[in-house]
Amino acid sequence: MYAARWLLAPIYIGLSLTLVALGIKFFQEVFHLIPHVLEMTEADVVLIVLSLIDIALVSGLIIMVMFTSYENFVSRLELKEETEKLSWLGTLDTTTLKSKVAASIVAISSIHLLKIFVNANNVDNDKLLWFVVMHLTFVASAVAMGLLDKATRKH
Repeated sequence: MYAARWLLAPIYIGLSLTLVALGIKFFQEVFHLIPHVLEMTEADVVLIVLSLIDIALVSGLIIMVMFTSYENFVSRLELKEETEKLSWLGTLDTTTLKSKVAASIVAISSIHLLKIFVNANNVDNDKLLWFVVMHLTFVASAVAMGLLDKATRKH
């Protein structure tokens, strides 16, 4: 049963493939932006830049989940002394990871909401309201998780 933890390793490899897909989409957006940047409106450029930031945040979230989950559930990453090591690697437990994921979701939701506000003239008020409600739900969930973590953490 203990060896079954290695069944998670292919899932983390699959997550690394999603990073490749996000990298392709990132540079696809950049290559669409550069040739047309002089003829685009400021709002359109901001929307594309926000999309790029969104992709970067999701990519960072995937890296954090991949490495932390691998370290916590599969095996320690044995890195040589001269190898660059991420400062948080090996220090995040599942509770801290959940809090970081929740904070990342709030940040990603904030970017989506900002993109919608920049383009608010083309969005129905009902949809705008639902986007705000969903964002506030993410914020409330993240705050509740943080408070619960603080209340249950052993000193």
